[in-house]
Amino acid sequence: MEKTEFYKVVDKLILPLFTGSFIDGEEQSTARDSEVAYGRKNSVLIKPSKLDNYRLILKRGQPFQIFEVDLLKSILDEINKISALVVDDESYLSVLQENAIEKSICQSLCEPETASCMFAILNEIEKWAARTYEGNKVAIGIILNMSAEVADDDLALSYEEVMNNDFFALLSDGKHSYIEFDKRGNLLGYVEMSKVKKVPTISPFDFEKVAMYCNERKVGIVLTKDGDFLIFKNRNLLFSKRAGNWNIYSHEEVIQLLSYRDYSLKDIRRSIYYTALDTSFAYCGGCIVYLNKDEIESALTHINAHDIINERYFEIKKKQILEEAGKLYNLQNLSTTEAIYNVPYNTFLKEQKCTKAQALRNLIGGKPFHELSRRLRQRLVSLDGATVIDNEGNIITAGAILKIEAGSEGGGRLAAATTLSKYGVAIKVSQDGIIKAFYPDRKNGKVKALFTVG
Repeated sequence: MEKTEFYKVVDKLILPLFTGSFIDGEEQSTARDSEVAYGRKNSVLIKPSKLDNYRLILKRGQPFQIFEVDLLKSILDEINKISALVVDDESYLSVLQENAIEKSICQSLCEPETASCMFAILNEIEKWAARTYEGNKVAIGIILNMSAEVADDDLALSYEEVMNNDFFALLSDGKHSYIEFDKRGNLLGYVEMSKVKKVPTISPFDFEKVAMYCNERKVGIVLTKDGDFLIFKNRNLLFSKRAGNWNIYSHEEVIQLLSYRDYSLKDIRRSIYYTALDTSFAYCGGCIVYLNKDEIESALTHINAHDIINERYFEIKKKQILEEAGKLYNLQNLSTTEAIYNVPYNTFLKEQKCTKAQALRNLIGGKPFHELSRRLRQRLVSLDGATVIDNEGNIITAGAILKIEAGSEGGGRLAAATTLSKYGVAIKVSQDGIIKAFYPDRKNGKVKALFTVG
């Protein structure tokens, strides 16, 4: 494969798959080097074939995992097969290369016979994604069970026979009900997720049941009414296809990154990541800030006292306000400021008509972030503004419009995230579902990307 063509393939197909990754230059290579290998700090090195004398450096915030490296090898193998064909039509070549991603994903999840079947099923679901049934978008749920096989070939009914019929649109909904096929793609039966035994999983909340059901021998495939594809195995969401691009998930590595430079309970980190994931698939956008314990007072300078829902932090904020009012250039306003703030917290909320803060305090009931239900956490984070929690998981504010530093760029949530990331880890979830986390670079004081997901 020509070097210019390889750059195009990487830019168009591979970088979107590993969300947040980028080409960080290239280095010299010899025939002794593998086509895919680990590089320095959160990078992998790739080249089209062993004979090429260069390797591209792919880098991202979170480290690359073994299964991701294996997937890259499979993708390059498929891309090279396509490159060996004589294809003059650029659009046709592009379709073949895009299919190479899906084929490699199937091969990474299933045995060869089932991988071929899964690839064909994905293509059948693509047809449903492009159409409606009685004017409505269709949601579909499919399970591929690699431990099962229809014994009697005479009774076998293949996915092709079932999925090509209009009635198929009514058989599952991708949340509560699924159609199950055996390892060769023959119909097994109907699965109700309400009967699934509860086990630990990492998945968007609405799809938690199918993630629980899909162990190491079962693959779950979902088409949502938003047109998203989700793939589950090993009780986790492993892949999604959103806005036409496949994405891979390395959950545990991202959760670990949330402990950046600060000791914290894993339950807190996990709850933050789960909430970001839930917000991502709710397509509502959000901002979560997880403060380092030594930076909380500095962060409070960006938060309005009317938005604080924790009495302890209100008292700290009140002290900051009164100290500022007591400075020489502010003395004329001191008596007015004291009249407003030198009162008990609950009195302040009532007198200043802080209805939102009062309501949120009642809803939260004094619980830390990680002890709230996932649904409530997602609703809090989706409020217009930022949800800020301390290192112990206590909620300082939710839906707060922050005091943004001059010169901040991007939308409100991005500006809020980059401003408060100087005091911990700030996560911005965009309305298109992309999760981006930022943290402070202690060496130069600048904000850097910690990870990107989805």
